[in-house]
Amino acid sequence: MKIAVVGTGYVGLVLGACLAETGNDVVCIDKDEAKVRQLRRGKMPIYEPGLEEMVRRNRAEKRLEFTKDLPKAVRSAAIVFIAVGTPQHEDGSADLTHVLAVAGEIARAMNGYKVIVDKSTVPVGTAARVREVIRKATRHPFSVVSNPEFLKQGAAVEDFLKPDRVVIGADDKRGEEIMRELYGPFTRTGAPIMVMDCPSAELSKYAANAILATRISFMNEIANVCEIFGANVDHVRKAVGSDRRIGSSFLFPGIGFGGSCFPKDIKALVKFSSDRGYEFLTLRAVDRVNEAQKVRFVAKLERHFGSLRGKTIAVWGLAFKPRTDDMREAPVIPLITRLLAAKAKVRAFDPQAKAVAQRIFGKKILLADKNYDALKGADALVIATEWNEFREPDFSRMRKLMKTPVIFDGRNIYSPEQMKALGFTYYSVGR
Repeated sequence: MKIAVVGTGYVGLVLGACLAETGNDVVCIDKDEAKVRQLRRGKMPIYEPGLEEMVRRNRAEKRLEFTKDLPKAVRSAAIVFIAVGTPQHEDGSADLTHVLAVAGEIARAMNGYKVIVDKSTVPVGTAARVREVIRKATRHPFSVVSNPEFLKQGAAVEDFLKPDRVVIGADDKRGEEIMRELYGPFTRTGAPIMVMDCPSAELSKYAANAILATRISFMNEIANVCEIFGANVDHVRKAVGSDRRIGSSFLFPGIGFGGSCFPKDIKALVKFSSDRGYEFLTLRAVDRVNEAQKVRFVAKLERHFGSLRGKTIAVWGLAFKPRTDDMREAPVIPLITRLLAAKAKVRAFDPQAKAVAQRIFGKKILLADKNYDALKGADALVIATEWNEFREPDFSRMRKLMKTPVIFDGRNIYSPEQMKALGFTYYSVGR
């Protein structure tokens, strides 16, 4: 099929590359000329495992193109995906300015029947709004489909190629059948293609993220209670997770969740529910717990040192999760901000997010090129992201580099017993 994808962020770029991988002819559109040039040279604006190789391969096979020319791309496509950003307003609502503007541009460029697909995470009712915008600007027939993404950053390519399910919101058979054909190669192993009405499809993405975020905040509160009573959250987590009704995923406590989805989607779901007169009390609490958890960890440093003034704190991990360079809503941002406010010095390292952190913090913190470089003369180490390369470090070397052997483990990647035996003062979450 001939496909156009408007937007080359995390979703649009992964979408375009993976659809090209199965033999489709894909054109990705972005209004940023510098970004288009960068992509044409095979340079990725984001870090996502496997993505760069896939883009280069499909570029070489002439199945994947990048352009600024939206009208031309739309005219040649049978399916047009809208994958532009939906930034968050201060009141938590999703900003649909870009989505609706792109819908209008697509409509004005249409030269025949098209399937227009909402791939961006959008509030319930967006498909209807997109349909109305297009209807006002063209006489050509079209279908509007809602097709939410369920991609985990750090595993997005694998998730797209081998999905748990494909959700399609479609209000007409023609659009439904075209989407079934498009996703056929990705569901041959039995993953269901779930067809439903557009509002249900739109809400499915928010519901999934809200449930996962709720599990995280709940376990963070359980971990906080464990600390009060001297219980071990690892034992509690395993006991709870062994219940088949609950399962073990998303039960790991830490310093809070971040990223481009969970925080934004929770606030959006609360807001558009409130707009219709329903107060989503559970998610309001989930959000409050998460915000408190981000800074709660700093209190442990303050209790240990008394004052953080003049202390040098090393931080391992800046991205909101491993295998990405994304720092949007990363828990480490308020953590570092509070450390700086307490007049501490911060040296940080992340395998992929150095450039992003530089844009956020500038010269306020020192960004090391290697993990051990951040430890030189440090009064303590804070682990904020559970990158695999942090799990088995040279502890003897760490002790020699650090001024005092103190570790604040925000992701529980080490054993308290092991740390004690190695001579470290060790703090974790819920243990």
